[in-house]
Parts: sequence; C-alpha cells; structure tokens
Amino acid sequence: MDTLIMVAQLLLGLSILVGLHELGHLLTAKMFGMRVEKFSIGFPPKIIGFQWGETEYSIGAIPLGGFVKISGMVDESMDTEQMASEPQPWEFRSKPAWQRLIVMLGGIIVNVITGIMIFVVLVYQKGETYYSQEQIAEHGIVAYEIGQQIGFQDGDKILDINGQPYQSLGDLSSGEALLSTDGYYTVERNGEIIRIDIPRGFINSFSNEESMSKFVSIRMPFEIIDTPKGGAAREAGLQKGDRILAIDGQPINYFNELQNNLAERAGSEVRLTVQRDSETFEKTLAVTEDGTIGIQINPLLAPVTNRFGFGESIVKGTERAFGVVIINAKALGRMFTGEVSAKNVSGPIGMAKIYGNKWDWTKFWSITGLISMILAFMNLLPIPALDGGHVVFLLYEMISGKTPSDRFLENAQKIGMVMLLALMVFAIGNDILKLFTGG
Repeated sequence: MDTLIMVAQLLLGLSILVGLHELGHLLTAKMFGMRVEKFSIGFPPKIIGFQWGETEYSIGAIPLGGFVKISGMVDESMDTEQMASEPQPWEFRSKPAWQRLIVMLGGIIVNVITGIMIFVVLVYQKGETYYSQEQIAEHGIVAYEIGQQIGFQDGDKILDINGQPYQSLGDLSSGEALLSTDGYYTVERNGEIIRIDIPRGFINSFSNEESMSKFVSIRMPFEIIDTPKGGAAREAGLQKGDRILAIDGQPINYFNELQNNLAERAGSEVRLTVQRDSETFEKTLAVTEDGTIGIQINPLLAPVTNRFGFGESIVKGTERAFGVVIINAKALGRMFTGEVSAKNVSGPIGMAKIYGNKWDWTKFWSITGLISMILAFMNLLPIPALDGGHVVFLLYEMISGKTPSDRFLENAQKIGMVMLLALMVFAIGNDILKLFTGG
C-alpha cells in the first residue's frame, strides 16, 4: 500500500504538470493559427484518446512526459515526410520566428505560473511555521550524525550563516547555505564563539529526506504527557504533566539530555528528580536495556507561526518559487565542477520517494510546485529536443536572419533525444542503486 500511495502521488503530480506544460504549447500554437495534430499526456503506446477538431487528445502508457505534435515542426516524431513537402500556411515553419519562439516558451511559462500559484496559495493558506533563529540561539541544537561530521555538538547555539542572520531551523540545511562558497556557521559553545566551516561538497550528505533528520534539530524542553502501561514510569507513579529535573543529581533541561543519560544507564536503576505542580520529589526507576523508562513526552517549545495577507503571499510565494530555480541552477553548475555528486540526480523512483508513503495534500502540492519550477528550468536548458534547444535555434534565426536547415534541426533533434535517453537511464540507474545501498 505504501508503494501504491507513492506511485499514485507521482503519477498525479506528473500528469498535472505535463498536461499543463503541453497545454501551454497547444494554446499558443492555436493562438497563432498553427495546426496541432496530437496532444498526449504520457508517451505511446496510447491507452485512450479521442479526436476533437483537428487535434487527437490521448493518454500514453509511459507516464514520464508528454508531447504536442505541431504541423511543420521538427520534433520527436521525426516526421521527415511532412517536412519534405511544401510549407503550408498553418504549419509551424511558416510562421514568423517571434511566434514560434512564444510557442516554444509556452510550456515553460505555464509551468512557472503553475509553480508560483501553488506556492502563493500554500503561503496564503498555511503561512509559515518554524523554529526561529532566536529560539535556536536560546536553547541550542541537538547534533546528529551528519551534524557531528562537520563539528557540531549538542547544545551549540548557531548564531548566523556566513555572517548573516537566518530565519529558521530549515535554513541551516538549505541549498543556499550548503552551496555557498567558503560557507560557515558562527556558533556559541559554552560562552565561546567558534566557526564551523561547511565543507566543499557537504550537500552530498543530504541525498534524501531521511538524511535531513540526521543533521541537527532544536533542543526541546519537555514534560510527560503519558506513561504507557507496563513501563517503569507508570509503576513508579509518574503522571501527565510531570517534569524531570535531574537524573542521579545531574540537571536535565532538554529531552536529548534525558535520552543520553538513560542510554548511559541502560539496564540499571536511576534516581529521578521530578516536579509536579509546585512539589518536587524523587523516584527510583529501572532503565530498560534499550535506554527507556516508558514515557511519552509533550514538547514545551512552540514554533513560530506567521500568517500573511494575499498581497504578502504573492511576494512570498514568488520568492519561494524562483528560489527553487536559483538553487537548482547553482547545484547544476557545481555538478560540472564535481562539488555536487551526479548521484544526486533522481529518476521516477526517487521522485516517488520524495512524495512519501502518506497522502498529505500540503506536502503533495509543495512537491508538485517544486517540480513544476524544476521542470520549467530543465526545459529551458539549451539541449536539442528540449524547449530550450528550440529557443536557442530561434534566437539565432532572429538575430542572424538565417534559418537553420531542416537537416541540421533533424540531426540536432536526434542528438538531443540520445542525450535525454542517456540522462533518463542514468537517473533510473541512480534510483536502483540507492534502493540496494539504502541511499
């Protein structure tokens, strides 16, 4: 069932985005009087379709993209027979270069608009919820495996990133921070100010969503909310609302301190100092072999919540949408220098895992908005067979006044298709490798 939920979310998200992308091409082509022969979400073989006017609309069996076939255009159909005939007034090649340019940008523009709209609506409906820089500076962090690798320790208070203030806990592992040149964190540790450098290529440590949970979190003051039956805490009489102040006389302020102390005393007895309302008392409990005493806790630190009006949401949502593009452009550039590993390239399996095995509409639309902006960015790359490749050739035609030959465009299309096929095989290979290695 978990796999079905992941696949269903991926197929729904891609179908929406691919459909809208191809719709952008279709509408702009029809706007300029071009004949659109086919509109497909998914690649052949065709599952279902119907004819409406001059256009056949269909759904393909391979849900990894889609296409619009415009008469008189060198595209993935490689219809050389049509291109050998005399140009007709309704064909793509018969129209002015500026109109053809708008048609090629139509899908990208629709994806950008879609991404912006999704982020604007999310900001307007959900606002922002996060643990702030001020809270982190007050309480400090818990450093997990990946955080410890670069020198973080429990209790560190992160003051800034690259000498600049930050807003939230999430900013500490953002692409902007991890991809910064000579990046660093300024940390207060036991009253001393130190610098922790962000190593070159450190972003490769964050290859999946699980790795994010292995970096840092904020230290959490807590109280007991429940003591399950059969646990040592229930037998000792601990109750909802109790606060643990010390273990064997050692002060406890945060949940990670409790966990660490219990782990050190696994299989033995501990003396807890407990506060209940205005009363303080002690209890002796047995710690299990896995370092627990049978309590569930209630966090006592509430995150910051900001709400925005519609105008503010437009600004915030647009910033988020284009922030995705900027980070991906930086990551792509660093991939060519070797700083960002090509192993981070994910295919459909990786995308499905990002959606997750629980159907959460907020997360679904967040990821779909992110993919919409990435799809727009990737399609704008100057690779033949992508929209960006066609845009480059059209700009060359508009600037030089010379039209590339059909033969050149056909060969460029073939090269581009081979490049895209190789990239797809590489991405899927990465997905399969991660499944076997747990990456």
